[in-house]
Amino acid sequence: MIDLTLKSVFVDALDRFGDRPALYHQGRTHSYADIVADANRLAHRLRATGVGPGVAVALMMSNRPEYVVADQAILRCGAIKVPLNDMLSVKEIDYILRDSGARVAIADTGMLPAAQESSPPGLELIIAAGDECPSGAEVWTDALSGQPDTVPDVEAKPDDLGLIIYTGGTTGLPKGVMHTQRSLAVNLFSHVMEIGLLDDEVMLLMSPLPHSAGFHLQAGMLKGARAYLETKFDPELVLDRITANRVTFTFMVPTMIYRVLDRAAGRPLDLSSLRTILYGAAPITRERLEQGLATFGPVFMQLYGQSEAPNFITRLRREDHTLDPAGAHRLASCGQPVAMAQVAIVDDDGRELPRGEIGEVAARTPYTMVGYHNRPEQTAKTLQNGWLRTGDIGRMDEQGYVYLLDRKNDMIISGGMNVYSTEVENVAATCPGVAQVAVVGVPHPDWGEAVVAFVVPDDSGSFDEAKLLAHCRGELARYKQPKAIRVVESLPTTAYGKLDKKALRASWPGW
Repeated sequence: MIDLTLKSVFVDALDRFGDRPALYHQGRTHSYADIVADANRLAHRLRATGVGPGVAVALMMSNRPEYVVADQAILRCGAIKVPLNDMLSVKEIDYILRDSGARVAIADTGMLPAAQESSPPGLELIIAAGDECPSGAEVWTDALSGQPDTVPDVEAKPDDLGLIIYTGGTTGLPKGVMHTQRSLAVNLFSHVMEIGLLDDEVMLLMSPLPHSAGFHLQAGMLKGARAYLETKFDPELVLDRITANRVTFTFMVPTMIYRVLDRAAGRPLDLSSLRTILYGAAPITRERLEQGLATFGPVFMQLYGQSEAPNFITRLRREDHTLDPAGAHRLASCGQPVAMAQVAIVDDDGRELPRGEIGEVAARTPYTMVGYHNRPEQTAKTLQNGWLRTGDIGRMDEQGYVYLLDRKNDMIISGGMNVYSTEVENVAATCPGVAQVAVVGVPHPDWGEAVVAFVVPDDSGSFDEAKLLAHCRGELARYKQPKAIRVVESLPTTAYGKLDKKALRASWPGW
């Protein structure tokens, strides 16, 4: 049996693609050969600093080719990647650098000051990947200059760590999710298989590479994909890329999809190249799916995963995105378990519950994390008898479709009754005039907690608070109906891109 490591998977794979274009970024084309040569040069520079198996390297960059080069350099050293996004606070960056024990940080202009301000004792080298290089950092071109473009002679073992990815949630300091070389390699195979990536894939990636987009890009590179790498989301650019550059795959969250659909409405566009719109974080509404199918065709696929089991625990397939009344109810689900995952709904003691009953979603995959870095107690609570306790509340139907209802910590208990915020959000989202909605429980003197909906109106000007309350009365039991509605310009997110319900609760002024 092959000893799977990221290096064993990528080195031969990328060499096969030679001068084929790999990345398009800001008008420049970067071939696979370019990336491989620079990755090998950077890997030798890292090796000179002692980087190898068991050594952590922090990647602190927005979407840019240097991120991809550095990613490949780290795995060619058999080292541990620690990716940080550019929305983190200085306090969070300092904590992650110290907790991970990163020996090297590779940072662009936007994140260099945070790396230098932190400067934990173990950090020996900062490489500047941006246009500026302040004192104390090494210029990117200098780091590569004079280094051989051969693969470094160092090998990690399959059980060595390959990634510590920090996940925030909404309380406390970030948790470092640890993955081995083997589990990361298997996870990429799952991506290729479940998405159905082909050899002629043209990808459009706009969300941060330290998160899901980075996994999708790595999986695409194993197939020789060409990728348009963007630093930010722009709905007009999405349509331009699909029509002019014949994009076949893109990854978005539903809100991004909705903005693209709004921009495409009524325009004669050739979008026939697109095969996959992969999305996550929330279900797509029936109304928007109808518009999406008319605009793009049957290209939608939803994923459900966590940093602890990256991206693919379940998948809602293209054929599940149907308006047929016989199957349309499945649009509220996140799909069935993928080929490499087992999923169960369990009670607080870990016992599997019958189909249809509500409990915690538990998963078992060959790419589940090995634990949280430096947090044995939290690891023991989350990994039980080989199962990942996701912290998500849900149910599973007779066909194995999983329906997420809430985060375990976000469940609202109003008057002694359990209210799952997702159920209320799904109803409220179908009311005319609502662009986005988030539901939380806030303290109440009579009910303990009361349901409150925070709403972002759409651009139609049709939102009416009284109509939303009436809409909810017609769809929800009385104890589930919002007791109050607050109109906001936008919904807050954490630095990890998750909806920040803690911030919403904190903004509640009281009754």
